[in-house]
Amino acid sequence: MSLEAPFEIEPFLRTLTHRPGVYRMIDAKHQVIYVGKARDLKKRVSSYFRRQHDAPKTAAMMQKVARVEVTVANTEAEALILEYSLIKQHKPRFNILLRDDKSYPYIYASTKSAFPRLRFHRGPRKGKGRYFGPYPSTSAVRQTLNELEKLFLLRNCNDTFFRNRSRPCLQYQIKRCTAPCVGLISEEQYRKDIDAAVTFLEGKNKSVVNTFVDRMEAASGDRDYEQAARFRDQISKLKEIEARQLVKRTGRLDLDIIGFASNSAIHCVTVMFIRNGSVIGSRDHFPKLAGETDKQKILNAFVAQYYLERGAPAEIILESDIDDREILQRELSDRVHRKVQIRSKVRGDRKRWLQMAKTNAEQGLNLKVASNATIRRQFTALGEALELDESPQRLECFDISHTAGEAAVASCVVFNTAGALKSDYRRFNVTPDSGGDDYAAMNEALRRRYERVKKGEVAMPDVLFIDGGKGQLAEAVKVLRDLELDWLTVVAVAKGPSRRPGAEQLFRPGESRAMTLPPDSPALLLIQQIRDEAHRFAITGHRQRRAKARRTSKLEQIPGLGPKKRRELLRQFGGLQGVTGAGVDDLVEVHGISRKLAETIYNTLHLDKDF
Repeated sequence: MSLEAPFEIEPFLRTLTHRPGVYRMIDAKHQVIYVGKARDLKKRVSSYFRRQHDAPKTAAMMQKVARVEVTVANTEAEALILEYSLIKQHKPRFNILLRDDKSYPYIYASTKSAFPRLRFHRGPRKGKGRYFGPYPSTSAVRQTLNELEKLFLLRNCNDTFFRNRSRPCLQYQIKRCTAPCVGLISEEQYRKDIDAAVTFLEGKNKSVVNTFVDRMEAASGDRDYEQAARFRDQISKLKEIEARQLVKRTGRLDLDIIGFASNSAIHCVTVMFIRNGSVIGSRDHFPKLAGETDKQKILNAFVAQYYLERGAPAEIILESDIDDREILQRELSDRVHRKVQIRSKVRGDRKRWLQMAKTNAEQGLNLKVASNATIRRQFTALGEALELDESPQRLECFDISHTAGEAAVASCVVFNTAGALKSDYRRFNVTPDSGGDDYAAMNEALRRRYERVKKGEVAMPDVLFIDGGKGQLAEAVKVLRDLELDWLTVVAVAKGPSRRPGAEQLFRPGESRAMTLPPDSPALLLIQQIRDEAHRFAITGHRQRRAKARRTSKLEQIPGLGPKKRRELLRQFGGLQGVTGAGVDDLVEVHGISRKLAETIYNTLHLDKDF
C-alpha cells in the first residue's frame, strides 16, 4: 500500500500546468500502466477524467488508474524524447495496446566496414557500429542524413548495390558521393570523411572544422586545388547546417539538475536526471525541517545527504552556489573515483534544464500542498465520525501476520497529519506460544508497545486502530485496562460480510452494533489506508522472518553446539540428512561431541521432523 494520501482528482487537476510534459498513469500496485506526452498537460490529463471514453481500451485503462504523476518539459520535442525514455524504462501495458509500438528512430554508422555509410535505423541496436539518437521523428532523421551526405559526400546505397557497381551513379554526378564503389576515393580518405561525420554527430563541430581546415591546407600545399575547393565548400556548409540543425546534440552527458521551490512551510527539491545527454525523468523530495527556510542551507544539506549516500554523476547543477562546495566535490569525487563538479553558473542546455527542474519543483510543491490539504480533511472527518472532542493528530494501527502460527509478526504503523510516519513504525516478533493464536499475539504486541507508551518512551496516539473484529478489540481493551490507559479511543476495523473495500465495519468498546461509513467518506479512506499499511508492514516482516527461519539449520538452535562442532558434524556425515540419520553412538564418535551433547542433538532432530 502506498504511503501517500489517497489520490483525489479535482485538487490534482487544479494544480496542473498548461506547459508541455509527460504524464504517467499508475495503478493500485504502483505499476506504470501508461505514459503519455502532452502539449498542454492540464488540458490533456483533464480530458481523461472529465469525459466518457468511447474507446474500450482507454475506458479499461481508466478503471485501473490509482494516481497520475507528471514531469514538466520546456518543449513538446523534449516531452517526446522523455516519453520514449519512460516507455522504454517501464514498458507500460497500455502503451503497447494503445500506441504505435515502433521504437524511436536513430542514425546508424556501420563503422566496421571498409566504406561505411550512415543510414536510418529503427529497432534493436545490435549491429556493429555507432548509433545516434533517439530522434523525435522520422523526418528529422531523414533531413539530417540528407544534410550529412551532402556535407561529407558519403554513400547512401545499400551494400548489394555498392558491391555490383562498375561505374559511378548519379549521386557522384551531382556531387553527393565520392564514388568509393569504383575506387575514385581511397579507403583512407573515405575513412576520414566518415570519421568527420561521426564527430559531427557527437557534437564536436569545432573539431570537424579544424580537420577540414587542415585537409584544405594540405591539399593546397600539394597543389590539388580542386580538392582544396571541396574542403572549403564543406567548411561553409558546416556553418549553415549547424545553424539550422533540427536535432539537438548534447553528447554523452551524465548530470543531475536540482530545482527548488518553497512556500515557507513546505520545501520541494526536484532532481532531474540527465543520462547520455537525455532527460530520463525526475523525482521530488520534501525535506523535513524544523523551521529552516533558508534555500542555501536546505540545498547544502540535501546535496550532502543525498549524494554521499548513493554516489554522484559527473555534474550536479543548482540554481545558486552552496556552502562547502569544494569540500563536497572532493568527497564525492573520492567516493566515485572520478571527478565530480557542483555548478551553479551555467549556460546553454544546462541553463534550459535548470529552468525545467525549477518548473517541476513548483509543480511538485503544488501537488504536495493539495495532498496535505486532503490529509487534513481526512483527519477532521475522522474526528467527526468518531465524535471526538477535536481532530486527532496521531493514529496507530496494529495487525498480525503468520503462516499457520509460524514466524508470527505484529506490526504497528503510525500516521500523523503529514501522512505515514515511518520513523515510528515498529514490528514485534511474537513468541511461539502466542504465534498460532491471533488474540494472544495481539495481546502480546499491544502490551509490549503500550508499556513503553505509559513510561513516556513513545508518544501517545489519539486513536488506536486494530485490524480485526470483536475478539481483537476485547484483547486491546484488556491490555489498556491493565495499563490504566482505558480512556484511549480504540477502534477495531473488520472487513465486513462482503469483504469488499468500502464495506468495513468499525467496532468500538461498549457498542454492540458495528459502525459503518459511506464508501466515499474521507474518514473511511484514511482508515483503509492505515489498515492496509499495517497489513503490508506485518506481512513483509512475517515473510522476512519465515525466510530467515527456513534458511537456518536446526543444528544452530542446539545449545553447546558451536560453529566448529557443527561444521565437523556435517563434514563427517555428509550433511544434515546424514546427521539426522545417525544414532547417539555414531554422534559420540565425532571429535568434540560428548554423550550428553549427542543425546541433545538426537532428541532435537527427532522431536520435530519438519526441519
